Amino acid sequence: MTDVSHISPRDKAEILAQALPYIRKFHGKTMVIKYGGNAMTDPALQADFAEDVVLLKLVGINPVVVHGGGPQIETALKRLGKKGEFIQGMRVTDAETMEVVEWVLGGEVQQDIVGLINQAGGKAVGLTGRDGGMIRAQKLRMLDNADPSIEHDIGQVGDIVSIDPSVVKALQDDAFIPVISPIGFGDNNESYNINADVVAAKLATVLKAEKLMMLTNISGVLDKAGKLLTDLTARQIDALFADGTLSGGMLPKIAGALDAAKSGVNSVHIIDGRVPHVLLLEILTDQAFGTMIRSH
Repeated sequence: MTDVSHISPRDKAEILAQALPYIRKFHGKTMVIKYGGNAMTDPALQADFAEDVVLLKLVGINPVVVHGGGPQIETALKRLGKKGEFIQGMRVTDAETMEVVEWVLGGEVQQDIVGLINQAGGKAVGLTGRDGGMIRAQKLRMLDNADPSIEHDIGQVGDIVSIDPSVVKALQDDAFIPVISPIGFGDNNESYNINADVVAAKLATVLKAEKLMMLTNISGVLDKAGKLLTDLTARQIDALFADGTLSGGMLPKIAGALDAAKSGVNSVHIIDGRVPHVLLLEILTDQAFGTMIRSH
């Protein structure tokens, strides 16, 4: 816990009072949070994240956490002597890799997050896309960016067919904080690994979320000179794709964020998860930590 003994009681009260307009504005609203990057691996940032999520819930905001786990999957694969392979920012997932993905995401990683939130005083519940029939998926058809006539086979990687948010809404109404692993299921009960950014974006749309917050390991979307772009429109994003500024792992993140913004999510924020308590700073103060994406 940060030492704030040097701040006077009056100043502490003033800081708390300044959050009131934001608490009033967002009371009862849903915030979908994509949790990943350093915030998931640094113990101090993990604790900050859990405290932020619990505080948001206690002041009447409904956080829904969707988590990734790329580094943890990579570590588990290495233990099995298997090397991860990526095509256009997406993990190639054969049957053996899918088994690893399921036990790492739906087990180890998810339960760590649930435990942290519960330790901070919340009531978290872990879900995968199988629970409550939440995420129906099909095999992702990945066309080559340079030559759309070429299709890459990336195994059991899923494209979302539909999301049924009933189980999430039921938990929210009962004071729980849902923590969701991005695993979907197909018509033949097969499992699919789905990009967590895509799941978060689609879930935010279906839940009619007030905000979609995506934690990253960078300060936001950067231009070619490394300068932070604080506010982006759909047209500007198309230009950044076209000139190669956005590539690799940022492709699904930005595409999902833009889709959510176009589909009714009021604001989408790609924020720096390396900043302590970044969720509270972004939601309950007038400070901006990252890039906001608008549909127009």
